[in-house]
Amino acid sequence: MSSIPLRFGSIALLTFAQGLVPASLGAQAPRRTLALEMYLDMETVGNPEISRDGRQILYTRGRIDRVNDARVSETWIMDADGSRNRFLVKGSSAAWSPDGTRIAFLAPGEPSGAQIFVRWMDAEGATTQITHVEQAPGNLRWSPDGAQLAFTMSVPGRPEFSVDVPGRPSGARWTEAPRVVTRASYKADRRGYIDDGWNHIFVVPADGGTPHQLTDGNWNHGNPEWMPDGSEIVFSALRVDNPDDPDQWDESEVYAVHVGSRAIRQLTTRKGPDGRAVPSPDGRLIAYAGIDEHDDTYRDQHIYVMNADGSGSRMISGDFERPFGGLTWATDGSGVYTTVSSEGTRNLYFVSVSGGVRPVTEGNHLLSIASFDRRGRAVGTLSSFHEPGDLVTFDPRRPQQRMQLTHVNDDVLAGVTLGDVEAIWYESVDGFRIQGWIVKPPDFDPGRRYPLMLAIHGGPHSMYTVGFNFGWQEHAANGYVTLYTNPRGSTGYGTEFANAIKHAYPGKDFDDLMRGVDAVIARGYIDESRLYVYGCSGGGILTSWIVGHTNRFAAASANCPVTNWISLVGTSDAYRYHRNFERYFWDDPSEHLRRSPIMYVGHVKTPTMLMTGERDLRTPMPQTEEYYQALQVLGVPTMMVRFNGEWHGTTSRPSNFMRTQLFLRTWFEKWAEPEPEEVATGGR
Repeated sequence: MSSIPLRFGSIALLTFAQGLVPASLGAQAPRRTLALEMYLDMETVGNPEISRDGRQILYTRGRIDRVNDARVSETWIMDADGSRNRFLVKGSSAAWSPDGTRIAFLAPGEPSGAQIFVRWMDAEGATTQITHVEQAPGNLRWSPDGAQLAFTMSVPGRPEFSVDVPGRPSGARWTEAPRVVTRASYKADRRGYIDDGWNHIFVVPADGGTPHQLTDGNWNHGNPEWMPDGSEIVFSALRVDNPDDPDQWDESEVYAVHVGSRAIRQLTTRKGPDGRAVPSPDGRLIAYAGIDEHDDTYRDQHIYVMNADGSGSRMISGDFERPFGGLTWATDGSGVYTTVSSEGTRNLYFVSVSGGVRPVTEGNHLLSIASFDRRGRAVGTLSSFHEPGDLVTFDPRRPQQRMQLTHVNDDVLAGVTLGDVEAIWYESVDGFRIQGWIVKPPDFDPGRRYPLMLAIHGGPHSMYTVGFNFGWQEHAANGYVTLYTNPRGSTGYGTEFANAIKHAYPGKDFDDLMRGVDAVIARGYIDESRLYVYGCSGGGILTSWIVGHTNRFAAASANCPVTNWISLVGTSDAYRYHRNFERYFWDDPSEHLRRSPIMYVGHVKTPTMLMTGERDLRTPMPQTEEYYQALQVLGVPTMMVRFNGEWHGTTSRPSNFMRTQLFLRTWFEKWAEPEPEEVATGGR
């Protein structure tokens, strides 16, 4: 389950009104704080790619289309020093050709949907639509000589079972034929049904032509990367007789396909997932990520290298345990660069082929590196508590000399005072140390008493970070303190910490969260009559669990929750949830029932709102309905908010993002005890 970290509120116009007090009256104008409508002006940057000669950078710039209630992505270009920053084309996923003369990108085209385009980067800027396919291509990769483009695309499969009904008159309007499902994984959130095709690898001439399918069979193939000589493409897949077998759920291998003959050879053979393979610059080695077979709910992967023929595989990341990002070879082939997520931060690390992991950058930020030029200069994105995210570049040999290239939200946040963010560590049960952060209102006064929101992330194997969060800052602008933590089960703290919830979720993560609330209350500035809790997905599970185990919160919002594990494991798109339990529920339902929040609904006294997307396939709407109806039967104040146009989560549409914020605070304020009136000491 995925985390939904952005949340918002309701009464944001007061600060604007207060800002109209004329200075001539002698009153000190209050600081300008974040208002909800500013969200519509926020922009994003991502996917930067520096040209091989290091002279120019492509990147994706995102904005909100207010009229169509959508997020729009465009490709922009700038010089490597940040100058001449300008719009280039409508489209995304832009990639430089090896010689820098062209770019490939995805944009809407004929006959429909996304298509591959190539644009010449000369003064004329001629652009050609390269593909005219019926399914959306993805994962564009230029061949080393720039003559071809590799990509992945879904290919329709044959129905395994069908019937022909006799007697249909000509022109008859019969009911559409039923959908016949035979695959274990047949649907996916945000995509719908996925069982009518398989992902395959294609190549197409870069100047246009017919795509040539390299892989076949009833298997999914992904992450294509060219060998340096252009003869083969390495990829990950699971080409076995029954890939849907429960014993194969976490399996994958690395393969190579010959571009000319389409011959496929398997490079890895061990039990366990292997993937993200990247050949070295000279083609002698292949780096990849993987881990041995296990039955834990989570383990950090390791980094390996092997010879190009699959022999000599060895681990080079040692006992280092943190989540790795994508792999990029150093230009001299001495090792790979990768980002590492640790304790809420993300930084660049180097993993040597001779063994050993060392940090390249350090800092309390989220740094994501996207590409390097031929001299090794890096370009990526960086975000921190008060920085929404911009492009940066630096030489890994001198990382402290980092240059910020964009300032896309400086105009929106100019003159805006944001809330301070304080990191905390505290002790929980079993000797676990838990990390969290406190977001405070602007002009915070420790002598006052503030309402507290506890925000819980999803996953549950994910990590709250030190990145900018518009939602929490907007809550702070409306006078709330927000606590967000990484309880046991979170990533970024090692395998033991993340796997501590194996067959015990929800469980002692409840204690981790309550200890965090206690730690903030102990600071003396929280109004204990105005404690609130909310979360989506894994956070929705824990919210519905919390209200069944304590009445300390004045109100709660369980968003896109799991409330009944027995009904969830048979209806979610994540059919592998079965492995999170020691036994199948039909053999022994006790564990599923013991860990289901609905079994504790009889203890709930807390007014509890539920918010879920109508299209949700990860934690489907019936999970919300079961809990809502139980609360109604029990007479517990409740409200169900069914978001239109949403899959898993409630914030993918800009308007729904804002509605989520408003519903949260409006619900919480409805159940807040009125603040005591001040008693006058003189006068009438």
